[in-house]
Amino acid sequence: MGPPNQNQYYMTAFGGDDEAEEHLVLSGHTDSSQRSYLHSPIVEDDEFGTTPRAQARGPAHQLSQRRVGREERERNEVVRSALYAEPLQDYEYSDAYYDQGSFTSLSKPYGRRDYGGDGDDDEQYRIMEKLDDSHLDREYVSRPSRGPSMYQRMRLMDEGGDEDDTALRRASTLLKRQLSKRRSGAPDGAVRRSLLANGASSESYGEGNIPLQELSGSERHSGPLPNDAGEPESDAAPTPAFGADGSGSFRTVHIGNREGNAAYKYKHNKVSTAKYNFLTFLPKFLYEQFSKYANVFFLFTGCIQQISGVSPTSRWTTIVPLAVVLAATAAKELAEDLKRHRSDSDMNKSKARVLVGTTFEEHAWRDVVVGDIVRVENRDAIPADLVLLSSSEPEGMCYIETSNLDGETNLKVKQALPETAGMLTPADLAGLNGHLKTELPNDSLYTFEGTLVSEGGKIGFREMALDPTQVLLRGAILRNTDWIYAVVVFTGHETKLMRNATAAPIKRTDVEKTTNRQIIFLFVILLLLAVLSAVGSQVLTSRNRDQLAYLMLPDGEGAKSFVKNILTFIILYNNLIPISLIVTMEVVKFQQAQLINADMDMYDESTDTPALARTSSLVEELGQVEYIFSDKTGTLTCNIMEFRQCSINGAMYADVVEPGKRARVIDGEVVGQYDFVQLREHMRDERGAGPREFFQLLATCHTVIPEQRAEAVGGIEYQASSPDEGALVKGAALAEYVFHTRRPRSITVSVMGEDQEFEVLNINEFNSTRKRMSAVLRCPDGAIRLYCKGADTVILERLDETRGAPVATTLRHLEEYATEGLRTLCIAMREISGDEYRRWSALHAKAATTLTNRQQELDRVAELIERDLTLLGATAIEDKLQDGVPQTIYTLAQAGIKIWVLTGDRQETAINIGYSCKLIQEDFSLIICNESTHWETKEFLQKKLDAIREGHGSNIDLESLALIIDGRSLDFALEKDVEALFLELATLCRAVICCRVSPLQKALVVKLVKRRRRAILLAIGDGANDVSMIQAAHVGVGISGQEGLQAARSADFAIAQFRYLRKLLLVHGAWSYHRLSKMILFSFYKNITLYITQFWFAIFNVFSGQTVYESWSITFYTVFFTVMPPFAIGVFDQFLSARSLDRYPEMYKMGQTGVFFNVRAFWGWAINAFYHSLILFFLGTAILFNDIEHDGLVGGQWVYGVIIYTAVLTTVLLKAALITNMWTKWTVLAIPGSLALWFAFLPVYAVVAPKFRTSTEYQGIVVHVYANARFWLTVVLLAVLCMVRDYGYKFLKRMYFTKPYHIVQEIQKFNIPDYRPRMERFKKAVHKARLLQRLRRTRGYAFSQTEGGQEKVIRAYDTTMQKPSGY
Repeated sequence: MGPPNQNQYYMTAFGGDDEAEEHLVLSGHTDSSQRSYLHSPIVEDDEFGTTPRAQARGPAHQLSQRRVGREERERNEVVRSALYAEPLQDYEYSDAYYDQGSFTSLSKPYGRRDYGGDGDDDEQYRIMEKLDDSHLDREYVSRPSRGPSMYQRMRLMDEGGDEDDTALRRASTLLKRQLSKRRSGAPDGAVRRSLLANGASSESYGEGNIPLQELSGSERHSGPLPNDAGEPESDAAPTPAFGADGSGSFRTVHIGNREGNAAYKYKHNKVSTAKYNFLTFLPKFLYEQFSKYANVFFLFTGCIQQISGVSPTSRWTTIVPLAVVLAATAAKELAEDLKRHRSDSDMNKSKARVLVGTTFEEHAWRDVVVGDIVRVENRDAIPADLVLLSSSEPEGMCYIETSNLDGETNLKVKQALPETAGMLTPADLAGLNGHLKTELPNDSLYTFEGTLVSEGGKIGFREMALDPTQVLLRGAILRNTDWIYAVVVFTGHETKLMRNATAAPIKRTDVEKTTNRQIIFLFVILLLLAVLSAVGSQVLTSRNRDQLAYLMLPDGEGAKSFVKNILTFIILYNNLIPISLIVTMEVVKFQQAQLINADMDMYDESTDTPALARTSSLVEELGQVEYIFSDKTGTLTCNIMEFRQCSINGAMYADVVEPGKRARVIDGEVVGQYDFVQLREHMRDERGAGPREFFQLLATCHTVIPEQRAEAVGGIEYQASSPDEGALVKGAALAEYVFHTRRPRSITVSVMGEDQEFEVLNINEFNSTRKRMSAVLRCPDGAIRLYCKGADTVILERLDETRGAPVATTLRHLEEYATEGLRTLCIAMREISGDEYRRWSALHAKAATTLTNRQQELDRVAELIERDLTLLGATAIEDKLQDGVPQTIYTLAQAGIKIWVLTGDRQETAINIGYSCKLIQEDFSLIICNESTHWETKEFLQKKLDAIREGHGSNIDLESLALIIDGRSLDFALEKDVEALFLELATLCRAVICCRVSPLQKALVVKLVKRRRRAILLAIGDGANDVSMIQAAHVGVGISGQEGLQAARSADFAIAQFRYLRKLLLVHGAWSYHRLSKMILFSFYKNITLYITQFWFAIFNVFSGQTVYESWSITFYTVFFTVMPPFAIGVFDQFLSARSLDRYPEMYKMGQTGVFFNVRAFWGWAINAFYHSLILFFLGTAILFNDIEHDGLVGGQWVYGVIIYTAVLTTVLLKAALITNMWTKWTVLAIPGSLALWFAFLPVYAVVAPKFRTSTEYQGIVVHVYANARFWLTVVLLAVLCMVRDYGYKFLKRMYFTKPYHIVQEIQKFNIPDYRPRMERFKKAVHKARLLQRLRRTRGYAFSQTEGGQEKVIRAYDTTMQKPSGY
């Protein structure tokens, strides 16, 4: 029986001790005691677009590693013996060598952390060992470290031919086919029903332990398996090709035929990220405004004021201010949304070249329609989702950069169909007759199904399948390709990028929500006061009716009068809720946003980009952030790779060498670094053999394509699918090894000015399992050499120990490079004899043409020749972080902010960047989740969570945990029954890195935390792939970076670099939160203080509804006399300086915990206002009770009212002065100025208002007020008495209940020196020691090479040929 079929899940193997026989469970239900030692991997064919993954570790590390290593060596010896005529020397390392800990073999568990301890610490070390999964990272461990794969086990069984294994093979085949069917889209229920024996419920089984159903006799043949209906499936039967649901739904696109496509009414290509449009502005705006209960209340009050005989004040005193407030807010919203419309308009007006007849014409993006044939040139953005027809490159290939979509920095290779790749002119394209059948619009970035149907012309009548290889998505950028021709399939909001985006949401801050809730409580109090007043009016009126005959009260209208009185008192007390609060908040927020815009510390001079607050509604949220969700590429990094340093034969070379690190001889040994100028000198003397071989390797062992361009540095631009490879080739060029020509079978390198040609015999490509690549070359001297580069863990164990290479020195250099956050690779070579190469080449050719597990066979053949290597040295590439990123992340972590990195990049790269930018510290335990099924993911998360809970009593440090999870596992972790486990584990960790995630997954992670945690979330990114995440978070920050402006346009705030986030949050955020909190509390306080005196006055006027103050004075109190202090506090007050907030990031935690604004603070201020109103009214009434002036007259109600009013105003302004931390000229103008305004206003108003019949109450009142000694005495005495309690409370709080910010205020006031630098130096020493411990396990390896397909690309290129112009 032959090897198992492809495209199938492999069964689960069970492992035992050294003597135990490994076996497969054939039937029956397996319980937890029978769980697999080796989790079942997925091994799929290339047509599924996936790469075989390494097996999950599970408890496999409990197997004897010595046994696995012995089996591995025996298998390699068998294969080697078959390959070579004579036996080869066993080059495997001994187990004793493993135990030395110098480095780890593929046959040993990698990176196991030593938590050895003694005494009481044993339990803690054991728990930490459980949690630390850095040694289980699949991309850090090569496949052989897990022993033979399941595929190898099944091959061995098949080759054995034992009749006892027949049932096993049948069961295996059944399970593979059925799981493969489910993988291709079959419903879970159908698969479960076909797998379960005897009708057992599918709910009884986990995915890892589904029992197998015995095949009947009629089924034991190689024919097709029955489908769900019981009918046999035919290989020739058509399968649904389109639609996410497999239903066969598709759309038809006529190529180059606008009239034919117009009937389908496909969406236009105009994109809008704005919040409003002409039709939606009014309903959306009114909905948003009247979701604020204060506005609803004032609208209600304004309406009842229009009822005749109800309002004790003017009917316009509420409705007019409300209209002004709404108009001002609408103007602000329109101004902010207009910026979004302008950004969208700029994008929609971008030019695209569209084929019209036989010529290309420039059209705006918004005018591009489905079916158009477009020309895109190098460095242009893709205007819509396209199907590639042809390009300037060989065989219709092109390169695109998708960092805007998935965050990956690698260039992706796309290739047109062979039938259309030859269409190189507009005339050829005009002759293309046919249509496309494509899937319906969906949000999957990595899948596409369709067909191109030709209806004659040059191609003829035929139908050709389309897949993701031909699809170019909107948001990608064409790179290293002169031009492409493509047909538009999806436009506008139907493109995959926009399907991953969400509509601009209406965001409301936590402060607003809290304020809303308190307004409800205040309204309840107001209603209670109104009802009490109405009841009092009814009781006192009925009791004293005989004495109130002059009022001519009607009889029998008790109920009607009662309701009318309630409405009257609601109007009387309505300003208990300040009507100016909403507009004051909006104006204050707008001014705070302008301060952000004008901050020169956040201005990026290199790009002329200032910080921009695109909305002012969320400024206070910046001071309360607890979680930051960040993209990696372009946000933390600059997306630029640079060759910085290298180690050659034990000598270190660097592009820039600090004076203290220059090479010098100490005790006969060279210590320090040489620079690259000295390197070129060494290459010309007796020390040059090693460096020459080293740079010859860098210039030849790669898949880079050179492009002659005058504008490029050195006249050559390198097309590299990996930025790492591009950096290495450029590094070789610095050493005068300039790669400039590639042909299908050879490359030409200028070696110190002399051209040398190398024949490319074979390429063993990089993948995440091998973690290396190699090239077999015939060099100009005729020798065949193997050049290899990769991770130190895989290169070092393949070295020939007899060569005496400086391994220890190179390892020390690798540790130093990784300490600096550089990405490292080891460089090695080997000379191969002609006979050995011929034998190996035959095996390689056979593996390259096999139809079963081709990639695994190629990897196995490569393993045979990548041995007995000679170490040449190591390289160090800088994945350039943005300036200040490590310091920013470290400072934000001190501020209590947890940072999650959500990136589409590969796992090892993300982890390496995590260490570089200090997101992950050296002493962190890494919890790495790379599971392939729902149940494995759930079990893994539960196990780690249990370990943390178990270790909680052992003083386990939760601050040293980091969770790493890949996109596949994240899919399962976001399911309903797992999301709670995932979130609990993630929130316990100090840092979280999600790798290989799609834009939609980013948004789902943010929404999960937002839904289940009461915390403020901030998302930051720079690409279109970050837009959905940015919009899902409470606060979105976009970076105007290399990936375009999509994120910045959709964000709430835009900054030029990640480091500016530090000041945006710690300074502007803290200031905005503190200022707004104080402003809101003061606004409520001042209104409650005034309007509760109305209630006290009602007690003395039989609850008649009479006001103690003149009606317009009540309105002007809010609009004029107390409006400036909130503005001054909200815009200019600083409880700490910017320098102090940056130096002491712990102060930021006060915003996270809501110290300044919470329910307790709100009601504390409200109770204080009640207390002040009691003193002001009753003590003031007592003083003025016998108000007889010098001429024997009494002042009357309005004099009494003015005195109380002035006392209230003075008290309120003194309170504003007491809570002000920083006095500016605007503060002086606002607080003393407001009191001066009242004293100036009163005499003018008392004269002018009666003349215009606006108000007659104050006629002739001035002389009875300003000339009355009791007026001045009452005002001063009442204000001082009220402030005594407040001042005493503030003194007690600062002296005996001190808050952290009080201490920092004292440090700031007296300029006390900061002694923390000494502690920082100590921390740095500890940090370096821990760093070196980690580097002995992981030496900074990270390589973002594209996996697979690169040899095919280079074999198609001949850079000596002229490229077609496309015209």
